[in-house]
Amino acid sequence: MPPATVEVDDAVVQGLVRDQRPDLADLALVRVANGWDNATFRLGDQLAVRLPRRAEAVPLILHEQRYLPDIARRSAVAVPVPVHAGRPTSDFPWPWSIVRWIPGAAAADVDPAERGPAAEGLAEFLLSLHAPAETGVPVNPFRGVPLKDRDSAVVERLGDRERYPQAAALGAVWAQACAANAWDGPAMMLHGDLHPGNILLADDGSLAGIIDFGDVGAGDPAVDLAVVWLMFDAGARHRFIDAFGPALEGDTWMRARGWALILSTAMLSNSDDNPRMFAVGEFGIRQVLEG
Repeated sequence: MPPATVEVDDAVVQGLVRDQRPDLADLALVRVANGWDNATFRLGDQLAVRLPRRAEAVPLILHEQRYLPDIARRSAVAVPVPVHAGRPTSDFPWPWSIVRWIPGAAAADVDPAERGPAAEGLAEFLLSLHAPAETGVPVNPFRGVPLKDRDSAVVERLGDRERYPQAAALGAVWAQACAANAWDGPAMMLHGDLHPGNILLADDGSLAGIIDFGDVGAGDPAVDLAVVWLMFDAGARHRFIDAFGPALEGDTWMRARGWALILSTAMLSNSDDNPRMFAVGEFGIRQVLEG
């Protein structure tokens, strides 16, 4: 995980809230996550504070503030809508957000065999999300682009034969995905980083919410559809396909499988200090090989 450029503690966050949202200053504050890009603190029972931990993440906070309200209006599942766009101060140099807290267990912390009840809800969410993007929606150079743009990264990762003993079979999957026709429709709204760590489940395993929209952008929707390999075993994957409908066929299916390979190898190659995401990558590789 990349080191933080700016580390924030409870006192700094409490000061930001007290100065800019004094009506919320008496709520309990607890750090709950320290991710690649953002630190997250729970604020009371219904809110959270989200702050960039490195300079590269600053645009991501701004993208969430800009695009999440519209996504929330279309989504049948809860998303962390910003309720306050925080301003930089002498104690914290970047924009930050107060967002709605979404209860639920991260799917990454739930046994894959128990994630199946979320299949239909996740399909419904993506059908609502994947609308043509407005002019100006950012294009992430690493997500939702033509698969061939990511070829060098995949080939380099698969060159680590100790980490990828299945490299030959994975290389064949990658070649098939790259041979699929490129997306020729309008650039669609994307989550951009949809994996079990960003999917929340209710107690019964159904979908409770989707979080971490920092990579929201425009492009090929196949990048989000890769989640069916990262999230589900074969049985639940077929339930998702049935719920999503005929748009998930042919070339789109092959590109989505290619994106699942990209994301799974990214996690396996870069998560030696994060067992949770390493496990997501291992599971994804097994599912990609199953088809």
